[in-house]
Amino acid sequence: MPMMNAAVLTGAGKLKIERVPVPEPGPGEIRVRLAGCGVCASNLTPWEGPEWMQFPTEPGALGHEGWGSVDAIGDGVDGIRPGDIVGALSGNAYAEYDIADASQVVRLPKALAGIDLPLEPFGCAFNIFRRSDIHAGQTVAIIGIGFLGAILVRLASNAGAGVVAISRRPESLDLAVSMGAAEPIPLHDHTPIIEGVRELTGGVFCDRVIEAVGKQWPLDLAAELTREGGRLIIAGYHQDGPRQVNMQLWNWRGFDVVNAHERDPQVALRGMREAVDAIESGLLDPKLLITHRYPLDRLDEALDATRDRPGSFVKAVVIP
Repeated sequence: MPMMNAAVLTGAGKLKIERVPVPEPGPGEIRVRLAGCGVCASNLTPWEGPEWMQFPTEPGALGHEGWGSVDAIGDGVDGIRPGDIVGALSGNAYAEYDIADASQVVRLPKALAGIDLPLEPFGCAFNIFRRSDIHAGQTVAIIGIGFLGAILVRLASNAGAGVVAISRRPESLDLAVSMGAAEPIPLHDHTPIIEGVRELTGGVFCDRVIEAVGKQWPLDLAAELTREGGRLIIAGYHQDGPRQVNMQLWNWRGFDVVNAHERDPQVALRGMREAVDAIESGLLDPKLLITHRYPLDRLDEALDATRDRPGSFVKAVVIP
């Protein structure tokens, strides 16, 4: 029986690489020989080992940003052939191989072969952008310039909006400026940020505010920066407990609130296809965003770097 390497989380902050059987595709499925898998911030809470987390995990579990070449297909699969390079919606991609439904992959053009391309999170950024309804002439604040925030800066500025980028690290603000942000602001203290944006906007604040951090106080700040009748878009992954909101402010401002997390695979695939077009056209350069590479047996280091964000870190991938 063919065997492969796969990561198994054995406890809080602990993992090992196991030799396990290579999975076989069933009807309507394909098998992907993985070229790599992106490391998502949503992995960090399971990595910390909360009470609800069960260890050990399935081999490859938590890896959901895989890409690679199709090497086997199940019965009834049409339109995909062995050798095709794809980005896949799958769930066990911290491994050498993973299985995906044939309807949940996006083929990559030959021009993009050979580059690190975790397509799923790129698609997330495009879906967030669509839900944000950003147009030329608007003022858009983006709080948190990580991987998603940086892409959203590029998309919003390309659409003709004036972008205010708010982030903790100087390196992130430099990235935001390179992506088209007009106003970089350090994410340190609420009052100076609010007053600075008030002054920038003539007291009306921002048409659109995207919160891309996933913590309580950036969410509070996002509401303060959203104008009357504007739109607050929650793109940060809030997974560490309930949130409180200032409902008096939300009511008074009368803005729309959008939870920009999609769960429909077809919506995810649409965003992934849009991302492929943008990358192929040169609008986005993945090399600016994928800053750290780790072998699979150093997935623990990749997860820690995703948490700690050293230096110029934006996003990590692991390579089998």
